[in-house]
Amino acid sequence: MRRLAFLLRPSWLALAAVVLAFAYLCFTVLAPWQLGKNTTTSRANSQLEHALTAEPVPVTTLLAHQDSSAPEEQWRPVTARGHYLPEAQVLARLRVIDGVPAYEVLTPFAVTGGPTVLVNRGFVRTDDGGTRIPEIPTPPADEVTVTARLRDSQPAVPGKNPFTENGFHQVYSINTDQIAALTKVALTGSYLQLVDDQPGGLGVIALPRRDAGPFLSYGIQWIAFGILAPIGLGYFAFAELRARRAERSEAEGGTAADEPAPPMTVEQKLADRYGRRR
Repeated sequence: MRRLAFLLRPSWLALAAVVLAFAYLCFTVLAPWQLGKNTTTSRANSQLEHALTAEPVPVTTLLAHQDSSAPEEQWRPVTARGHYLPEAQVLARLRVIDGVPAYEVLTPFAVTGGPTVLVNRGFVRTDDGGTRIPEIPTPPADEVTVTARLRDSQPAVPGKNPFTENGFHQVYSINTDQIAALTKVALTGSYLQLVDDQPGGLGVIALPRRDAGPFLSYGIQWIAFGILAPIGLGYFAFAELRARRAERSEAEGGTAADEPAPPMTVEQKLADRYGRRR
Protein backbone atom coordinates (compact mmCIF):
# COMPACT_ATOMS: atom_id res chain seq x y z
CA MET A 1 0.00 0.00 0.00
CA ARG A 2 2.94 2.35 0.63
CA ARG A 3 3.80 2.12 -3.06
CA LEU A 4 0.38 3.62 -3.90
CA ALA A 5 0.64 6.43 -1.38
CA PHE A 6 1.49 8.90 -4.17
CA LEU A 7 -2.12 8.60 -5.35
CA LEU A 8 -3.19 10.45 -2.18
CA ARG A 9 -1.23 13.54 -3.11
CA PRO A 10 -3.35 16.66 -3.82
CA SER A 11 -2.38 16.74 -7.51
CA TRP A 12 -3.50 13.14 -8.08
CA LEU A 13 -6.68 13.61 -6.06
CA ALA A 14 -7.54 16.71 -8.09
CA LEU A 15 -6.89 14.87 -11.37
CA ALA A 16 -9.05 11.94 -10.25
CA ALA A 17 -11.88 14.30 -9.26
CA VAL A 18 -11.78 16.03 -12.66
CA VAL A 19 -11.74 12.73 -14.57
CA LEU A 20 -14.61 11.21 -12.57
CA ALA A 21 -16.68 14.40 -12.87
CA PHE A 22 -16.10 14.41 -16.65
CA ALA A 23 -17.12 10.75 -16.93
CA TYR A 24 -20.24 11.43 -14.83
CA LEU A 25 -21.24 14.31 -17.12
CA CYS A 26 -20.66 12.16 -20.19
CA PHE A 27 -23.03 9.43 -18.98
CA THR A 28 -25.70 11.60 -17.33
CA VAL A 29 -25.79 14.83 -19.38
CA LEU A 30 -23.83 14.92 -22.63
CA ALA A 31 -24.62 11.48 -24.07
CA PRO A 32 -28.35 11.58 -23.09
CA TRP A 33 -28.60 15.08 -24.58
CA GLN A 34 -27.33 13.97 -27.99
CA LEU A 35 -29.19 10.64 -27.94
CA GLY A 36 -32.39 12.47 -26.98
CA LYS A 37 -31.99 14.78 -29.96
CA ASN A 38 -31.44 11.75 -32.17
CA THR A 39 -34.65 10.18 -30.84
CA THR A 40 -36.61 13.37 -31.49
CA THR A 41 -35.20 13.71 -35.00
CA SER A 42 -35.84 10.05 -35.83
CA ARG A 43 -39.41 10.37 -34.57
CA ALA A 44 -40.03 13.47 -36.70
CA ASN A 45 -38.51 11.81 -39.78
CA SER A 46 -40.63 8.69 -39.29
CA GLN A 47 -43.80 10.74 -38.87
CA LEU A 48 -43.01 12.84 -41.93
CA GLU A 49 -42.28 9.78 -44.08
CA HIS A 50 -45.56 8.20 -43.04
CA ALA A 51 -47.49 11.43 -43.60
CA LEU A 52 -46.24 11.87 -47.16
CA THR A 53 -48.24 8.84 -48.30
CA ALA A 54 -51.20 9.11 -45.92
CA GLU A 55 -54.62 10.20 -47.08
CA PRO A 56 -56.22 13.25 -45.40
CA VAL A 57 -58.68 12.53 -42.59
CA PRO A 58 -61.17 14.88 -40.91
CA VAL A 59 -59.41 16.87 -38.19
CA THR A 60 -62.12 15.94 -35.70
CA THR A 61 -60.97 12.30 -35.81
CA LEU A 62 -57.65 13.40 -34.26
CA LEU A 63 -58.66 16.55 -32.39
CA ALA A 64 -62.09 15.72 -31.05
CA HIS A 65 -62.33 18.36 -28.32
CA GLN A 66 -60.77 21.62 -27.21
CA ASP A 67 -58.06 20.18 -24.98
CA SER A 68 -56.94 17.47 -27.41
CA SER A 69 -53.62 17.15 -29.22
CA ALA A 70 -52.09 14.49 -31.44
CA PRO A 71 -48.29 14.44 -30.98
CA GLU A 72 -48.03 10.99 -32.59
CA GLU A 73 -49.72 12.22 -35.78
CA GLN A 74 -47.52 15.20 -36.61
CA TRP A 75 -47.47 16.07 -40.34
CA ARG A 76 -50.56 13.93 -40.92
CA PRO A 77 -52.76 15.57 -43.59
CA VAL A 78 -56.22 16.53 -42.34
CA THR A 79 -59.25 18.39 -43.63
CA ALA A 80 -61.30 20.89 -41.67
CA ARG A 81 -64.50 22.75 -42.49
CA GLY A 82 -65.35 25.94 -40.64
CA HIS A 83 -64.53 29.64 -40.63
CA TYR A 84 -61.57 31.82 -39.72
CA LEU A 85 -61.52 34.18 -36.73
CA PRO A 86 -59.42 37.05 -38.17
CA GLU A 87 -59.96 39.27 -35.13
CA ALA A 88 -57.75 36.88 -33.15
CA GLN A 89 -54.95 36.73 -35.73
CA VAL A 90 -51.35 36.52 -34.49
CA LEU A 91 -47.98 36.93 -36.21
CA ALA A 92 -44.96 34.72 -35.51
CA ARG A 93 -41.94 37.00 -35.86
CA LEU A 94 -38.23 36.49 -36.60
CA ARG A 95 -38.82 33.87 -39.30
CA VAL A 96 -36.48 33.42 -42.26
CA ILE A 97 -37.79 32.00 -45.54
CA ASP A 98 -35.19 31.37 -48.26
CA GLY A 99 -32.81 33.74 -46.47
CA VAL A 100 -35.36 36.59 -46.29
CA PRO A 101 -37.00 37.85 -43.04
CA ALA A 102 -40.68 37.00 -42.84
CA TYR A 103 -43.70 36.64 -40.57
CA GLU A 104 -45.88 33.55 -40.27
CA VAL A 105 -49.59 34.37 -40.05
CA LEU A 106 -51.55 32.41 -37.44
CA THR A 107 -55.35 32.60 -37.44
CA PRO A 108 -57.78 30.61 -35.24
CA PHE A 109 -60.22 28.46 -37.21
CA ALA A 110 -63.56 27.40 -35.72
CA VAL A 111 -64.27 23.87 -36.97
CA THR A 112 -67.93 23.21 -37.67
CA GLY A 113 -69.14 20.80 -35.00
CA GLY A 114 -65.66 20.63 -33.49
CA PRO A 115 -63.02 22.60 -31.59
CA THR A 116 -61.21 25.78 -32.57
CA VAL A 117 -57.75 25.09 -34.01
CA LEU A 118 -54.92 27.45 -34.78
CA VAL A 119 -54.11 27.57 -38.50
CA ASN A 120 -50.73 28.63 -39.84
CA ARG A 121 -51.81 30.27 -43.10
CA GLY A 122 -48.22 30.60 -44.33
CA PHE A 123 -45.70 33.41 -44.47
CA VAL A 124 -45.47 36.99 -45.71
CA ARG A 125 -42.12 38.64 -46.37
CA THR A 126 -41.35 42.05 -44.91
CA ASP A 127 -41.56 44.92 -47.39
CA ASP A 128 -38.18 46.43 -46.50
CA GLY A 129 -36.36 43.23 -45.60
CA GLY A 130 -36.51 44.32 -41.98
CA THR A 131 -39.23 44.35 -39.33
CA ARG A 132 -41.98 46.44 -40.93
CA ILE A 133 -45.17 44.38 -41.21
CA PRO A 134 -46.51 44.21 -44.78
CA GLU A 135 -50.17 44.22 -45.74
CA ILE A 136 -51.70 40.85 -44.92
CA PRO A 137 -54.64 39.56 -47.01
CA THR A 138 -57.79 38.95 -44.99
CA PRO A 139 -58.95 35.29 -44.88
CA PRO A 140 -62.36 34.34 -46.33
CA ALA A 141 -65.31 35.29 -44.14
CA ASP A 142 -67.48 32.42 -45.37
CA GLU A 143 -67.34 28.80 -44.29
CA VAL A 144 -64.58 26.99 -46.14
CA THR A 145 -62.85 23.63 -46.22
CA VAL A 146 -59.09 23.58 -45.86
CA THR A 147 -56.47 20.85 -46.11
CA ALA A 148 -53.50 21.12 -43.80
CA ARG A 149 -50.86 19.16 -41.94
CA LEU A 150 -51.08 18.55 -38.21
CA ARG A 151 -48.26 20.14 -36.22
CA ASP A 152 -47.08 19.93 -32.61
CA SER A 153 -47.25 23.05 -30.48
CA GLN A 154 -43.79 24.62 -30.16
CA PRO A 155 -42.20 25.35 -26.76
CA ALA A 156 -42.35 28.97 -25.65
CA VAL A 157 -39.09 30.91 -25.98
CA PRO A 158 -37.81 31.77 -22.47
CA GLY A 159 -37.74 35.50 -21.81
CA LYS A 160 -39.60 36.30 -25.06
CA ASN A 161 -43.15 37.24 -24.11
CA PRO A 162 -45.95 37.97 -26.61
CA PHE A 163 -46.74 41.62 -27.27
CA THR A 164 -49.07 43.80 -29.34
CA GLU A 165 -47.68 46.49 -31.64
CA ASN A 166 -49.49 48.59 -34.27
CA GLY A 167 -52.60 46.49 -33.76
CA PHE A 168 -50.85 43.14 -34.37
CA HIS A 169 -50.44 40.42 -31.77
CA GLN A 170 -46.91 39.02 -32.11
CA VAL A 171 -45.22 35.93 -30.68
CA TYR A 172 -41.80 34.31 -30.94
CA SER A 173 -42.99 30.70 -31.16
CA ILE A 174 -46.15 28.89 -32.23
CA ASN A 175 -47.19 27.84 -28.74
CA THR A 176 -50.94 27.21 -28.67
CA ASP A 177 -51.30 27.75 -24.91
CA GLN A 178 -49.48 31.08 -25.11
CA ILE A 179 -51.50 32.21 -28.14
CA ALA A 180 -54.78 31.13 -26.50
CA ALA A 181 -53.94 33.27 -23.46
CA LEU A 182 -53.01 36.20 -25.72
CA THR A 183 -56.13 36.08 -27.93
CA LYS A 184 -58.59 34.84 -25.27
CA VAL A 185 -59.63 32.08 -27.72
CA ALA A 186 -59.46 28.46 -26.51
CA LEU A 187 -57.34 26.37 -28.87
CA THR A 188 -56.40 22.72 -29.28
CA GLY A 189 -52.93 21.57 -28.32
CA SER A 190 -51.91 20.83 -31.93
CA TYR A 191 -52.24 23.31 -34.77
CA LEU A 192 -52.62 23.12 -38.56
CA GLN A 193 -50.21 24.21 -41.29
CA LEU A 194 -51.89 24.83 -44.64
CA VAL A 195 -50.71 23.05 -47.76
CA ASP A 196 -50.60 24.71 -51.17
CA ASP A 197 -53.62 26.38 -52.80
CA GLN A 198 -55.96 26.59 -49.80
CA PRO A 199 -58.59 29.21 -48.88
CA GLY A 200 -56.84 31.89 -46.84
CA GLY A 201 -53.44 30.46 -47.66
CA LEU A 202 -50.35 32.64 -48.06
CA GLY A 203 -46.75 31.68 -48.84
CA VAL A 204 -46.46 27.91 -48.43
CA ILE A 205 -44.03 26.73 -45.76
CA ALA A 206 -41.88 23.94 -47.16
CA LEU A 207 -41.63 20.59 -45.43
CA PRO A 208 -38.38 19.94 -43.56
CA ARG A 209 -35.73 17.68 -44.99
CA ARG A 210 -35.50 14.17 -43.59
CA ASP A 211 -32.01 14.28 -42.12
CA ALA A 212 -31.03 12.23 -39.08
CA GLY A 213 -28.09 14.51 -38.35
CA PRO A 214 -24.94 13.60 -36.38
CA PHE A 215 -26.66 13.24 -32.99
CA LEU A 216 -26.34 9.44 -32.70
CA SER A 217 -22.61 9.48 -33.45
CA TYR A 218 -22.11 12.37 -31.03
CA GLY A 219 -23.93 10.44 -28.30
CA ILE A 220 -21.78 7.35 -28.88
CA GLN A 221 -18.66 9.52 -28.79
CA TRP A 222 -19.59 10.97 -25.40
CA ILE A 223 -20.17 7.45 -24.05
CA ALA A 224 -16.74 6.42 -25.36
CA PHE A 225 -15.14 9.48 -23.75
CA GLY A 226 -16.81 8.60 -20.44
CA ILE A 227 -15.33 5.09 -20.61
CA LEU A 228 -11.86 6.12 -21.80
CA ALA A 229 -11.33 8.89 -19.24
CA PRO A 230 -11.12 6.56 -16.16
CA ILE A 231 -9.09 4.05 -18.20
CA GLY A 232 -6.64 6.82 -19.08
CA LEU A 233 -6.39 7.80 -15.42
CA GLY A 234 -5.60 4.18 -14.50
CA TYR A 235 -2.97 3.98 -17.23
CA PHE A 236 -1.18 7.11 -15.99
CA ALA A 237 -1.27 5.81 -12.41
CA PHE A 238 0.21 2.49 -13.53
CA ALA A 239 2.90 4.29 -15.57
CA GLU A 240 3.81 6.42 -12.55
CA LEU A 241 4.03 3.32 -10.34
CA ARG A 242 6.23 1.51 -12.87
CA ALA A 243 8.55 4.53 -13.16
CA ARG A 244 8.89 4.70 -9.39
CA ARG A 245 9.76 0.98 -9.24
CA ALA A 246 12.43 1.44 -11.92
CA GLU A 247 13.97 4.38 -10.06
CA ARG A 248 14.01 2.41 -6.82
CA SER A 249 15.67 -0.59 -8.47
CA GLU A 250 18.36 1.59 -10.07
CA ALA A 251 19.06 3.28 -6.74
CA GLU A 252 19.39 -0.01 -4.89
CA GLY A 253 21.64 -1.54 -7.60
CA GLY A 254 23.91 1.50 -7.72
CA THR A 255 24.41 1.53 -3.95
CA ALA A 256 25.53 -2.12 -3.87
CA ALA A 257 28.01 -1.69 -6.76
CA ASP A 258 29.56 1.57 -5.61
CA GLU A 259 30.01 0.65 -1.92
CA PRO A 260 33.83 0.70 -1.08
CA ALA A 261 35.49 -2.51 0.19
CA PRO A 262 36.21 -2.65 3.97
CA PRO A 263 39.86 -1.87 5.04
CA MET A 264 42.29 -4.85 5.32
CA THR A 265 43.53 -5.94 8.75
CA VAL A 266 47.26 -6.25 9.61
CA GLU A 267 47.10 -10.03 9.38
CA GLN A 268 45.53 -9.82 5.94
CA LYS A 269 48.19 -7.38 4.75
CA LEU A 270 51.06 -9.65 6.00
CA ALA A 271 49.50 -12.73 4.51
CA ASP A 272 49.02 -10.95 1.22
CA ARG A 273 52.65 -9.65 1.19
CA TYR A 274 54.40 -12.95 2.08
CA GLY A 275 52.10 -14.88 -0.15
CA ARG A 276 53.18 -12.85 -3.14
CA ARG A 277 56.94 -13.39 -2.29
CA ARG A 278 56.50 -17.12 -2.30
